[in-house]
Amino acid sequence: MNVIMESGRRRSLNSVLSSLSLLCVVLDLQLDGVLGATPVEIEHHLEMGRKLLAAGQLAEALSHYHSAVEGDSKNYLTYYKRAAVFLAMGKSKSALPDLTQAIQLKPDFLAARLQRGNILLKQGSTQEAREDFQAVLNRSPDHEEAHDQLLKVDELESRQEDAHEAYQRGDCRNAVQVLERVIELSPWDPESRELRAECYIQLGEPRKAIMDLTPASRLRADNRAAFLKLSQLHYSLGEHHDSLNQVRECLKLDQDDKECFALYKQVKKLSKQLDSAEELISEQRYQEAIEKYESVMRTEPNLAFYTNKAKERTCFCLVKMKSAEEAVDICSEAHQREPQNIHILRDRAEAYILLQEYEKAVEDYQEAREFDQENQELREGLDRAQKLLKISRKRDYYKILGVSRSANKQEIIKAYRKLAQQWHPDNFQSEADKKEAEKKFIDIASAKEVLTDPEMRQKFDSGEDPLDPENQQGGGGGGTREWPFGFNPFEGGNYHFKFNFN
Repeated sequence: MNVIMESGRRRSLNSVLSSLSLLCVVLDLQLDGVLGATPVEIEHHLEMGRKLLAAGQLAEALSHYHSAVEGDSKNYLTYYKRAAVFLAMGKSKSALPDLTQAIQLKPDFLAARLQRGNILLKQGSTQEAREDFQAVLNRSPDHEEAHDQLLKVDELESRQEDAHEAYQRGDCRNAVQVLERVIELSPWDPESRELRAECYIQLGEPRKAIMDLTPASRLRADNRAAFLKLSQLHYSLGEHHDSLNQVRECLKLDQDDKECFALYKQVKKLSKQLDSAEELISEQRYQEAIEKYESVMRTEPNLAFYTNKAKERTCFCLVKMKSAEEAVDICSEAHQREPQNIHILRDRAEAYILLQEYEKAVEDYQEAREFDQENQELREGLDRAQKLLKISRKRDYYKILGVSRSANKQEIIKAYRKLAQQWHPDNFQSEADKKEAEKKFIDIASAKEVLTDPEMRQKFDSGEDPLDPENQQGGGGGGTREWPFGFNPFEGGNYHFKFNFN
């Protein structure tokens, strides 16, 4: 038994020694990595980085320079070359620490000083930029680029001061002019862009403010104020999706930001209602869409844009529902709010057509075309309204039967039967009355024929009278009405016959 136990202890000891041996090998390999690469490997990484940078393969070049820096953290050139890649990638913030490290390792490295000064100048950090350019000139008094850049520092400081003074006295127009040069000299300075954006807001030019705040929001590590302002501007312009995106960027930086969270809830609610309303319209559920736009006006009663949009789309829905009189009222209210909105004018014109008020329809289409001469839909709408006006001055089949343009086939036949009985020639005694009845009876029959035939009705609704000889194939053909099967019930002058009004 003792022999067996001794044998077990020996096997356990051998296993432990084997594990320790393996651990030492692993640690040795890791230490090799920590202690750095060989000079040959570092040179290989530098050479590959140079070739890839020249070929424009920046990400691959950066990877090699990372390896070179890790392999030799005391070589100022590796930091400088990696900074060059960062700058080529547009990452000036990442380049600055490498340039600073290169300068610390070699204080008389003028190229790094000059490059860092240029970045600091573009960031608007005039004092630090001045120190770098002056350091270059101290060692190389005739350095032309450093001298020129130092002059730009002087100009930038002077113009920054002028811009702030103009803003403080309320002269935003002058401030904007001065800031144009300031931003040209320091395009990576968020403060100058934010100041110009504030001026644009005061001048009533929110879109220009957005153009400045968009890059400014990315030039600071935590620029929640810029994201909030961007969201508010987009919201005021009716761009609710963009507003939602910007306020979400703010909350990514701090989900507990009270101002951003309050705006987020408002924008999200309104955006959902607007999207839902448009989806209902696409599904032709117009009454529900109207109700949803009423919710929009309740959610945001203070900004005119959203009330105007709700009125415009309600006008559109009512026309689609053929609620012509109500449509005219809402469209007219919307038109007062937005006199140059061609969609409102178009929809009101269509409402007037439903009411057979063709002159007003023509006027609305003509007014809309004054604002957009190239719009094909408006051109076609005006042409149709003018044709309908021309026809109405001759013969309007809807008016003859006394029905609306939205009347269905049953309503048309019902109106026809009533009028045909009323104007049947046998109901009249004198020749003059019979002649008048004959004319009206023919018109009534013609109206019923056109409006109960889908193809003929569509032609008439498009502004063409399908029974007008001028519109028949071949042009002329005379003005005599041709009855089916060559039969005219009024030939002969005696009207002793019966009609079955089916």
